[in-house]
Amino acid sequence: MTSELNLSLSRRGALLAGATASVAAVAAPAAAAEREKPRNQPNGASEMAGEFVRTKDGVEIFYKDWGPKDAQPIHLHHGWPLSADDWDAQALFFLSKGYRVVAHDRRGHGRSTQASYGNDMDHYASDASAVVEHLDLRNVVHIGHSTGGGEVARYVARHGQPQGRVAKAILVSSVPPIMLKTASNPGGEPIEVFNGYRDALAANRAQFYIDVPAGPFYGFNRPDAKVSQGVINNWWRQGMMGSAQAQYEGIKAFSETDQTEDLKAIRVPTLVTQGTDDQIVPYKDAVLLQHELIKGSEMKLYEGYPHGMLTVHADVINPDLLAFIKA
Repeated sequence: MTSELNLSLSRRGALLAGATASVAAVAAPAAAAEREKPRNQPNGASEMAGEFVRTKDGVEIFYKDWGPKDAQPIHLHHGWPLSADDWDAQALFFLSKGYRVVAHDRRGHGRSTQASYGNDMDHYASDASAVVEHLDLRNVVHIGHSTGGGEVARYVARHGQPQGRVAKAILVSSVPPIMLKTASNPGGEPIEVFNGYRDALAANRAQFYIDVPAGPFYGFNRPDAKVSQGVINNWWRQGMMGSAQAQYEGIKAFSETDQTEDLKAIRVPTLVTQGTDDQIVPYKDAVLLQHELIKGSEMKLYEGYPHGMLTVHADVINPDLLAFIKA
């Protein structure tokens, strides 16, 4: 009797295991297909979604897609070494104004694949294009901060503008045309500055990612600064989510990539803006040159504002961005 019962249970277990395997085999491709499918809702419906798109070289890029799907899209491009979360103050602001808000994590950053390759401005731009094409976004306003501004410049020049998808561009405290001091860019930063970044990251990334936001990034090292520990912690959190390798290689991408031709190629209405107390990207070698190189661009300077002004002065910056978008 015992042997018959054991045999019966074994047969039942085998049948259940087979059924489970069959369901899993069917469900896995369906789940993958659902993940690849853009979540476009009809009739102006709104949702707060987080999804992934797979690039041609196999990297999964995380993106947020918030708001009415029939509204004008605003695509946000974050700085180094952060993630789409750095745009929270702007994403919620534009969402409240009725826009569709898209923001993605750069490869090797945030929730995107920690790829060991492609950590350069060309891939950053093509990844952004993959998100735009996946969602079939049109009439888009692209806003980039710091390294994200370099990403926007290359994306607009090489992808979005030729495809006719871009309405406007905004560069905030952005790295173009080039940060590194060279024979053709005598006002740039010496290579030793960026080697210092690399050394600090390699030696103790966790401490480095406290020192940057607690010091120059938000201007918290200034005597009259109102220091926010929450802002410092959030910067650290975002940075530590990403790949140390991707962030290390990203230093070369944001400092040594010459984007002079990208800026010259931009023809859509463009706003370039920066604070005069930016201790990360010196404004005289950034926004002033951007304004010269982008034909017909508008420039707005903020006296005494730091590199991270989008966070610590969102109450001032956000309405100004909106005014340019609506103009």
